[in-house]
Amino acid sequence: MHKTIKFTLLLLLYAAPLALRAEVLFPQANAVPGGIAIVKLDSTLQPAPAVYYGKRRVLVRRNSENWEAVVGIPLSAKAGIHQLKVKSVNGKTYYREFSVTTKDYATQHITLKNKRMVNPYAKDLDRIRKEKKIIIKALRTWSDNPDVQTQFILPVDGQLGSPFGLRRFFNGEPRRPHSGLDIAAPEGALIRSPADGVVVNTGDYFFNGNSVFVDHGQGLVTMFCHLSETEVEPGTVVKQGDVLGKVGMTGRVTGPHLHWGVSLNNTRVEPKLFLQLN
Repeated sequence: MHKTIKFTLLLLLYAAPLALRAEVLFPQANAVPGGIAIVKLDSTLQPAPAVYYGKRRVLVRRNSENWEAVVGIPLSAKAGIHQLKVKSVNGKTYYREFSVTTKDYATQHITLKNKRMVNPYAKDLDRIRKEKKIIIKALRTWSDNPDVQTQFILPVDGQLGSPFGLRRFFNGEPRRPHSGLDIAAPEGALIRSPADGVVVNTGDYFFNGNSVFVDHGQGLVTMFCHLSETEVEPGTVVKQGDVLGKVGMTGRVTGPHLHWGVSLNNTRVEPKLFLQLN
C-alpha cells in the first residue's frame, strides 16, 4: 500500500515538470526562411517587453525565468544575422540577434483544367484585389493575449499532402510559394480549431474558396481554406478541438482537401512546427 502511494506521488512530481517542458517545445525552433526563431530576452524586464522584427511586432512569452520572442521568418528572408528591437515599459531599448540559415524547397507542377484559376478574367482580378485587402487585414490581427496556446492539434484527420514552401507552377506558369500545408480528407470531414482563439474572419474567396481565420493572440493567426461549409462566424470564441467547418473543394483546388496556413507576425510559417507528429 505504502509503495503504491509513494509511486503515485513520484508520478505526480514528475508529471508537472514534463508538462511544462512539453508546453515550451512548441513551436519548434527552426531558423530558416519560412521557419521560426526563438530568441531569449532580458529576464529582468517586467512586464513583458514589446519586440519588433523590422516593423512587425512579434509574440513574446515566458519560458521559465526568461522572456522569449517567437519570431516568424519570411520565405524571402536571406541567410545571415537578423535583428530584433526590444522595448521595455520603462523606455529602455536594446537589440537581440539571431542567425538564419538557408533552406531549399522542392518544386511542384500542378495542372488545372479551369484555366481561369491560373489566368483570371479582368472582373476576377478586381475581386481578387478587394479580397486580398480583407485577407491581409485578418492575417495582421493583433490581440494582447498573455497566454497564447502554441502547441497545436492537427485540424483534420487526413493525409498530409503538398507541404509548406513548395515553389509552385500552375499549368507551367510560376506562382507564389505554397504558404500552408495541404491535408487530404474526404469532403465533409470536420475541421477543428488547432488551439484556443477567436474567429476574426470568414468568407468565400476566389482562390481560397470558403475560408475561416482564427486569432490565437499576439499575431498568431491560422487560416483554413477550400471548405464546403463554415460552422462559425466572426466573433465566435473557440477552444482547441471546436469545429470550424467541413472539408470541401471550393476555390482553386484539384480535389477535396484542407489548406491550413499559420501566420506569425504576419508571416506565413511552417504549420508542422506547431505539431507533435509521430
